[in-house]
Amino acid sequence: MTGGGEYGRLLGPEGPLARVIDGFESRREQQHMADWVGEALAARSMLAIEAGTGTGKTFAYLVPALLSGRQVIISTGTRTLQDQLFNRDLPTVAKALGRPARVALLKGRANYLCLHRLELAETMPQLPGVPSPNERMLARIRRWSRETSTGDLSEVRSLRDTDPARTAVTSTRENCLGTTCPAYGRCHVVAARREAQAADIVVVNHHLLLADLAMKDEGFGELLPGAEAVILDEAHQVPEIAAQFFGREFSARQAALFVRDALAELSRVGLAVSSLRERLASLYGSAATLALEKREAGESVATLQIPCE
Repeated sequence: MTGGGEYGRLLGPEGPLARVIDGFESRREQQHMADWVGEALAARSMLAIEAGTGTGKTFAYLVPALLSGRQVIISTGTRTLQDQLFNRDLPTVAKALGRPARVALLKGRANYLCLHRLELAETMPQLPGVPSPNERMLARIRRWSRETSTGDLSEVRSLRDTDPARTAVTSTRENCLGTTCPAYGRCHVVAARREAQAADIVVVNHHLLLADLAMKDEGFGELLPGAEAVILDEAHQVPEIAAQFFGREFSARQAALFVRDALAELSRVGLAVSSLRERLASLYGSAATLALEKREAGESVATLQIPCE
């Protein structure tokens, strides 16, 4: 592969991106990557690429993704990169290629205004130990709610992720009223998911992608459309995030309780033989040793995180 394939040429010094983007610099590594990604999309195969800083990997996968004719999910490591990809990079590349595409941005429900809960926020009682939302911020959100078309709270100036107002005006899986909600017909989460279902390119983040996979694993409905290809940007972050969704935290205390309960149950049925006792004691000993090591390292919580196969 010399970088002279169909997609590599588009990223070359005479290609459309060089003509449209000020300061565009053609890189051989970027051209190679574009050709490899294009081949993988065409063959529906798997591909892993380690690209150094300055390679221009975003354009290298956007060009073949836009030209592939497939429905593609692009997952980023952070919401900031997600917004940058959707608002800047994708429109730039699509314009340069002369290839308009239906593109959707999809985030978790905690990023979207819930109109029903915004109404409830006016009458929410103050609970001991629970910070109340600032009335000025709520007023700002109310004004913005009459103008926004997306309901994406990133549009609200100076609204932090930790602001109590965000919790007050967003829904969770537990408190969402679904189709019985009086504001269901105007629901921003439903609208965002509907757009994603119809889009050619859907931009998500790793947390949402893995949350969707976890829900399907548990037998629930899909959050994301059934795409033909998935591109993971900053894929090295995925294992740690995946452990949060598909792993189990096992503390030293839990190990002790498990050993106690297991021995009691085995004794009840007459199976508490010495070999099983030794194995259970070994499990507890390993957890206790890990707890001690973490305490000595200054970590306040001792847990074993066990990926589930």
